[in-house]
Amino acid sequence: MSARTTATKQKLFDAALKLVGERGAASVTVDEIAAEAGVAKGTIYYNFASKDALVEALLHHGVEILAGRLRSAEGSEDSLEALVDEMLGFWAEYPAFGQLLVSELWRTPGQWHGTLSLLRDDIVSIVRGQMKRLSDAGRLPEGVEVGTASAALFGTLLVIALDWQVFQPERSRAEVRDSVMLLVRGMRSAR
Repeated sequence: MSARTTATKQKLFDAALKLVGERGAASVTVDEIAAEAGVAKGTIYYNFASKDALVEALLHHGVEILAGRLRSAEGSEDSLEALVDEMLGFWAEYPAFGQLLVSELWRTPGQWHGTLSLLRDDIVSIVRGQMKRLSDAGRLPEGVEVGTASAALFGTLLVIALDWQVFQPERSRAEVRDSVMLLVRGMRSAR
């Protein structure tokens, strides 16, 4: 993909996210997305077959960004803390993506529910790798299954990030991360 195509898709991603986060995917038009991105309406149809295809690509693109950040945390000294920090950083940068993810995952049946379920599984599998390493090192409480811990951490971070952005925006990312880590470390030592 050329740098220009990548930049255009990023502009469309940012514009669509902003509008979808404000009003929901169903109420946003292609004209509005094009205007927000500063591109011609034809640019959207050149890159995507329809608004639905744009939203689906938006979901895939957001998950790719998040997955890349989470994978970058895997090699750090405290990879769990790095994973928490990267996830919080992503939600802070793209709060509308979190809103879209939550609203579409819980809407049954949602138009993008199948896609979102697969994308959620991609992210949770990265978290699962971290939980598996903790389990193998004996750092998960006895009886806690890796799959449950993975889904719980992902869900907890998503809800905490949304709560932080909406109700406690004055808190820093470091404060939120440190609070989460106190909770996680407290649970690991409470056997």
